[in-house]
Amino acid sequence: MTAYDVIVLAGGAAKRLGGADKPGVRVGGRALLDRVLAACAGAARTVVVGGRRATARPVVWTREVPEGGGPLAALGAGLRLTTAERVLVLSADLPFLGPGTVDALLAAAGETGREGALCTDPDGRDQPLVAAYRAEPLRRELALIATEHGSLAGLPLRLLTAELDLARVEAGPDAAFDCDTWDDIAAARARIREHGAVLDEWITSVKNELGIDLDVDTGVLLDLARDAAHGVARPAAPLTTFLVGYAAARASAGAGPDEAAAAVAEAARKATALALRWEAEAAASAGGDAAGEAKPDAGREGTGTP
Repeated sequence: MTAYDVIVLAGGAAKRLGGADKPGVRVGGRALLDRVLAACAGAARTVVVGGRRATARPVVWTREVPEGGGPLAALGAGLRLTTAERVLVLSADLPFLGPGTVDALLAAAGETGREGALCTDPDGRDQPLVAAYRAEPLRRELALIATEHGSLAGLPLRLLTAELDLARVEAGPDAAFDCDTWDDIAAARARIREHGAVLDEWITSVKNELGIDLDVDTGVLLDLARDAAHGVARPAAPLTTFLVGYAAARASAGAGPDEAAAAVAEAARKATALALRWEAEAAASAGGDAAGEAKPDAGREGTGTP
């Protein structure tokens, strides 16, 4: 994938949120802005247009002129700090944006004759702040709009998108879901706790919080926890998975993510085999009692005591 830059628009008054700091509102324990930054971690340069704040990874900060001048002014300010041939443009309130959508937008923007690509929502509406643009035509059109209107402040994004040859990317109902109101925030928070999503959301949040870039087979770890709990004792499950992680970290010290993931898998395999041996021994002992077989008594062995 050719290098790209990203501009994240994180300004605005958030009037429908009562003036709250929208990029800092947390969904699934992570700020909305950090969730967006995680989706475009492959960018060569990340420019955030808005007020400075702590972020999960390094970014370049800038502000639109004048502050509060709207999305076109913010886009113009961010574009001045980019150098890549393609520029991803995102709003900071997209809790479910993922790398797959980012890749699809960049690929569509790279098609011959296209000047960019943007997402469409399930109702067919264009989402110009979930988009990828070729930098040269983007600079050209912004300059023409600024010349025609005297500045970019207060102007709608449709003045830009109407002049560009853009591909449309249907990325599903979640990719373009944005949080404009507290009801939207509540819906996003409820959605990540749904049964089919909560585990992935939690693991992703933990990895981001701990600064871990590691993809492991969570099914293997869950199976290990089950076997340890069933074959040994319930408290063995969390303690065993912790020890597996520790062992894997020692075994893969200085290695890359692939080697670390392999070390986790190998440690989990060994621990699972051990848990199953414990379970087999317990079953054998229980079976001996049921059949009326006498257990060896070390204290009486060889004494002739019946």
